[in-house]
Amino acid sequence: MTRRGRILAWTGGVLGVLLLGTAGVGAWVYQQLDGNIHGVDIGVDGARPVNLSPGSKNILVVGSDSRAGANAKYGRNLTTMQSDTLMVLHIAADRKWATALSFPRDSWVQIPACTRGNGSKSSPHHFKINEAFSIGGDSGDIRKAAACTIKTVEKNTGLRIDHFTSVDFQGFKGMVNALGGIEVCPKHAIHDKKAHLDMDAGCQNVRDEKALGYVRTRYSVGDGSDLGRIGRQQEFMKALGAKAQSKLTSPGELYGFLDSATKSLTTDSALAGIKPLYDLAATVKDIPTDRLTFLTVPNYYRESDVPTDKANVVWQYPQAGQLFSDLAHDREIGAAGKKKLAEAAKNPVTAHSVQVRVLNGTGVPGRAASAADQLRKLGFTVVGTGNAPATDKTAVSYPAALKTQSEVLSSRLPGTKATESAGAAPGAVTLTIGPDFPAEMP
Repeated sequence: MTRRGRILAWTGGVLGVLLLGTAGVGAWVYQQLDGNIHGVDIGVDGARPVNLSPGSKNILVVGSDSRAGANAKYGRNLTTMQSDTLMVLHIAADRKWATALSFPRDSWVQIPACTRGNGSKSSPHHFKINEAFSIGGDSGDIRKAAACTIKTVEKNTGLRIDHFTSVDFQGFKGMVNALGGIEVCPKHAIHDKKAHLDMDAGCQNVRDEKALGYVRTRYSVGDGSDLGRIGRQQEFMKALGAKAQSKLTSPGELYGFLDSATKSLTTDSALAGIKPLYDLAATVKDIPTDRLTFLTVPNYYRESDVPTDKANVVWQYPQAGQLFSDLAHDREIGAAGKKKLAEAAKNPVTAHSVQVRVLNGTGVPGRAASAADQLRKLGFTVVGTGNAPATDKTAVSYPAALKTQSEVLSSRLPGTKATESAGAAPGAVTLTIGPDFPAEMP
């Protein structure tokens, strides 16, 4: 796969091939495809992260499995829109590197207050990250689904999202079918009722419902986690992009693919249309292969922190926090950074392993107890509460032996740094609450 096609295959619906393909078709076809793309005005309310790297781009990509119409059979009693894939494509300001960052849909995160379809507001709470799309899209309005998803990603990562794209299930099937199917090579037979999939082991060409089932299957493959599904989806999209690129010299053959792709595509209004999407593609066409980094947010099973939760993952800190900070400041992760993340993932320091002593420095009674409750919900082990001299700012201190544990805690409190202290209580990290302590920790 060429460098251009490889990165743009990640922008949802193989946009790179879609854009390049239009160069070889007639004006009337261009107008038809351009009119297929659905653009929406997305209004994201409330405070948003500051853009720390002007010139860079963060594009939020959602694979939408709305259960309306032909998609209804993929879920029972689901009247709201669903998101099956979620990622951010970061394009560097100098256009010399890019990172595609996937978010497991089972990520346990803070969902901020969002506007529902009927105009009411949801309450802030913790749940799977993909619920954000459902809350905003409970009436089928993709604008609100997108807005809530953007708010959630921004809240939990600190990244400022510049653009939004979404591709739905039916469009995905149309793209695959137009190309005559895609070859996949499962090592084991797959029988998944939820994904409507029955496949033998070995290489085979898949299309239509079987192709969709293959990228959706989860519980019947490997350990049944969303992490394995992300890998299959990534590989499938690369193969889809490669096959579509092979059709670039035959505009007639490519038209069905382009028509399905554009019909399935929804973007923010600034990206709506072939020209703005092509302009975006042109900015990254010369990025070298070795400077395209594909990552999944570092994570581990939440069961390690909350034994009763066997269905979700939590992000691994401080690694996740550092990754978000690097992208926000337009710092390249690269192969060395990816290797470092992989090494850290082998032995994550869980929240449950971090013992915390909570002190109230606000002068307001009960603040230490409420903060302790928040920490326990996130899995931290609270060993005591108390009062401290008044302070203007929340702080974390630790004895020398607990530097890593302090970083796990402080990374959950943006703007809070951990400081080594000879007077810190042995065996525990000390969190001193100031008036800036958040009402709800991410």
